[in-house]
Amino acid sequence: MTTVCITGGTGLIGQKLSQMLVSKGYRVIILSRNSKAANGAISYAAWNPDTGAIDNSVITASDYIIHLAGAGVAEKRWTKKRKQEIVNSRVLSSALLVKALKETTNHVKAVISSSAIGWYGPDAATAKPFVETDAPFDDFLGTTCLQWEQSIEPVSALGIRLVKLRTGIVLSNEGGALKEFKKPLKFGLATILGSGKQMISWIHIDDICRMYMHAIENEIMNGVYNGVAPKPVSNKELTLALAKKMRGNGFITVPVPAFALKIALGEMSIEVLKSTTVSASKIQNTGFQFLYPSLDAALNELIA
Repeated sequence: MTTVCITGGTGLIGQKLSQMLVSKGYRVIILSRNSKAANGAISYAAWNPDTGAIDNSVITASDYIIHLAGAGVAEKRWTKKRKQEIVNSRVLSSALLVKALKETTNHVKAVISSSAIGWYGPDAATAKPFVETDAPFDDFLGTTCLQWEQSIEPVSALGIRLVKLRTGIVLSNEGGALKEFKKPLKFGLATILGSGKQMISWIHIDDICRMYMHAIENEIMNGVYNGVAPKPVSNKELTLALAKKMRGNGFITVPVPAFALKIALGEMSIEVLKSTTVSASKIQNTGFQFLYPSLDAALNELIA
């Protein structure tokens, strides 16, 4: 049985991906700080990137590693301490994996590592969608993604195929951005953030998980790919489409001005208000087929 090790396997993507892998006949081992009993084909092993502790037997047993570990970017206000936690959780965990791969006899065929479209800056007025060869933006998320990707890059020097997926805004009923968009709609309020014109490069949870599986199974994949759907939408389009799916015509549109978001969210408001249009062409050229290429298709499934 092919074995996949997942770091960050208890997070939003990790939980769904683990279930998908098991349904396809894979064995999954989740590296976790907290020990848990095995659940069918999913088992758990200990690691702690802060202390450098890892169960090396997992590395020996693994055919593939999916590296998702990292503190949630939008979970807390960006204090100086929190920003350092966001960086360290990614860089230290990558360094621990690289060290374990160097020091442990293994037969790992590929490492599929998460990154994010925070790599890119705001859309320029006349620019085309961002592609994988574009340089990182010089802000907190841009520099974080740069350090994140650099920290896992030594895997390539070990002769192991390395794929990095720059993930967009994941739409899921279990958490993430969609959950936040839904909250005011429970009270009949469709909140348009800032101008509402900022573009959101999103992806359905099933498609991003399928993309990780595609990266495992497609040996021609190597390097960086954008994990986004092929049809980005504006904040206003997403909000109104979601409102209509959930409430029909029973909602009121409420603009939330940029200054209010800056007060409420601090520096994080920059990302909420940033327009980032990202291309999915490279991943499509590998033969990947989206189940939910359009927002309408995604919301039809999520709000069914």
